Amino acid sequence: MNFQRVWLWYSRESVQKALIEVSKNREVVSVFSDNSFGRRPDVLQYSADILQAVAEGTVAFHGSVERWSNPMQLDVNMSKQDLDNLRIGWDVLIDPDVKDFEIAKLTTKHIIEALKDHGVKSFSVKFSGGKGFHIIVPYEALPEKINLQPTSSLYPELLQKIVEYIKWYIRENLKSDLLSIDNVSNISQRIGKPVKDITTKEGELDPFKVVSMDVFGSRHLFRLPYSLHEKNLLVSLPIKPERIDKFKREEAEPEKVRVEEKFIKQTEKHDAEGLVIEALDWASKYMVEKKEEEIPKPKTFKPTKPVPENFFPPCIKKILKGVPDGRKRSVFILVNFLRSMNWDLEKIEKAMFEWNERNVPPLRTNYLRSQLRWHFRQERGLLPPNCNNENFYSSIGVCEPDEICKSGVIKNPVNYPFKKLKKKVKIK
Repeated sequence: MNFQRVWLWYSRESVQKALIEVSKNREVVSVFSDNSFGRRPDVLQYSADILQAVAEGTVAFHGSVERWSNPMQLDVNMSKQDLDNLRIGWDVLIDPDVKDFEIAKLTTKHIIEALKDHGVKSFSVKFSGGKGFHIIVPYEALPEKINLQPTSSLYPELLQKIVEYIKWYIRENLKSDLLSIDNVSNISQRIGKPVKDITTKEGELDPFKVVSMDVFGSRHLFRLPYSLHEKNLLVSLPIKPERIDKFKREEAEPEKVRVEEKFIKQTEKHDAEGLVIEALDWASKYMVEKKEEEIPKPKTFKPTKPVPENFFPPCIKKILKGVPDGRKRSVFILVNFLRSMNWDLEKIEKAMFEWNERNVPPLRTNYLRSQLRWHFRQERGLLPPNCNNENFYSSIGVCEPDEICKSGVIKNPVNYPFKKLKKKVKIK
């Protein structure tokens, strides 16, 4: 380890300022050249703390994903309740891990595109200093409470749902792009894994066997921006998202780096709320099974013919005219409703693409196609969300109840045609 090189880097006032700024309310731990860690808990508060740590052999500084009211009160024997009481927030850190640098770039770009699709502007990207990139959405971008619970207490469960949802969201497009740059055999060689370890039982490429995107537990650490990497001495360097394609690892050599780009920038309050809503809804349907009683099923309504649109409830009719907001939520509503109406897959696909043309702006074609592909692969039938689900019909402005809706028996949009049929209205 080149001590002089490390000392010169951390002696820079701009580096010290950047490290202290990002370390606020975080547990910060020294990492030495042999990959061993310093004492825990520890913090960085002053420039002298940094120089003292380097004088004692520190090469890198790793900080906690979680933010604490007093990090020095942390203890390995603390209960979850004690940790929740001490935690004042946590950042959404996405850490795609893959040995191949070009694949790391490709994956990072897909994650960024997914965030933008969900209206998230308050995200930052940095070269990790090692094999890839870190993407972070700061805590301030999340809603303050979810179901009356403070979001600060929902770590790591909510983080897991967000990361798993993003993986699901980008899976098909990432798989397609991976296969466009190389074949499965070459990809396996590039990342040092056997073909069988990166493919499904059917022999198809699984993008998340190529790239790992894990979620870690409490007190997880990540290399802080403008820290050196403990092995190669490259800087963990914040970069502008549009520079990912052209970025080269040599740019992170400490002699070439100027401290210019902040990692966690000015945040638009709660601008990741849409992402959280989508992730929670997705998780409620695909990560866990709903209890039987949570969704009332119209047991006697089993149409043998496709139900025509004139039997649809007002909310579905309004969505089908095109919506300016809630387009992704509307995909979930429409596909599951139309399947419940005994529409075949070809008819649903045609209707969905026609519907998308009426949206302002429309969804990306690749996104809609990947959503339809996923839904059509599901054997078990899902119902659309219940009418009283506050994240759907009312929040996207399509709930306009008529007399049938107000009768008190309509708990789910699929009940509506059933009610009409009970009045012996004939489907032609």
